[in-house]
Amino acid sequence: MKIVFLGTPDFGVPCLKALINSKHKVVAVVTQPDKPSGRNKKIEFSPIKKVALENNIPVLQYARISKEGTQDLTNLQPDIMITAAYGQILRQCILDIAKFGIINVHASLLPKFRGAAPIQWAVIKGEKVSGITIMKTELGVDTGDIILQKELPVGDIETAGELYNKLSNFAPELLLNALSQIENCTVKYVSQNHEEMSYFPMIKKEDAQIDFNLSAVDVVNFVRGMNPFPTAFTILNGGILKVFKAECANLNFDKFVTALNGQIILANFKQGLFVKCGDGKIVKLKQIQVQNGKKMLSEQYLLGHKINAGEMLGAVNAKV
Repeated sequence: MKIVFLGTPDFGVPCLKALINSKHKVVAVVTQPDKPSGRNKKIEFSPIKKVALENNIPVLQYARISKEGTQDLTNLQPDIMITAAYGQILRQCILDIAKFGIINVHASLLPKFRGAAPIQWAVIKGEKVSGITIMKTELGVDTGDIILQKELPVGDIETAGELYNKLSNFAPELLLNALSQIENCTVKYVSQNHEEMSYFPMIKKEDAQIDFNLSAVDVVNFVRGMNPFPTAFTILNGGILKVFKAECANLNFDKFVTALNGQIILANFKQGLFVKCGDGKIVKLKQIQVQNGKKMLSEQYLLGHKINAGEMLGAVNAKV
């Protein structure tokens, strides 16, 4: 089949490479416009664009695809279009272009975790199982009929970044299977149970501040879900303290019953940095980074820096 592939971040790269190496023909790739990146604001190509250029596939980029791209995509006469974390809402004028419409690679077991950040939210919410859904794209956000689904376990200490990579590499096989069914007219579309749906919004940098009123388990899951981006943080003495890893601590909770949520319970280079949470339990901030510092274990940081027990974390209105 003639395929137009729409994607932007590296999540879709394994799918695009699998399509390039398959019997199908990728006639064009659509990706978000190039943007400046890093401190020097150097223009960077998206990972999807890089793969397309390496394989001599035409690249199309639109600020608003539904207004600017309709004619270009119609002229390509694709049999099907595939999206994988493209990053724009598609209007009906785009959905109607291809013979078999558009299918989407979504990183959750729909109807759970609709929205732009399903992997992060699944980790934040402590899910034990995630997966990939291949679905028919319609006007609603992740509301279309399901073609195929397959689940994967989520490890107890697995970060969002680690799950992201696992699901990304897991998706191509399912996608190629779905394409085979569509091409052979054996596909079965299954409506989602909308009563079981959950929707979660995109995560911004300012959303990554740790709330120590949560339980210790929820704080640990929050840190996992924000790793590697945008990275969980709290405030220590007016400065940003990033937290990359945390774990529930096996300490005597009764001893700290009068401590406040977010209060540092223990801080030394032998044991690390420990904080009281909302359920009365303690969390260890295992891997941290202070402003203008290096990422390191809290024990390593405390070997050369002093943090006092009793200090509070989590001042509001911090500049991220």
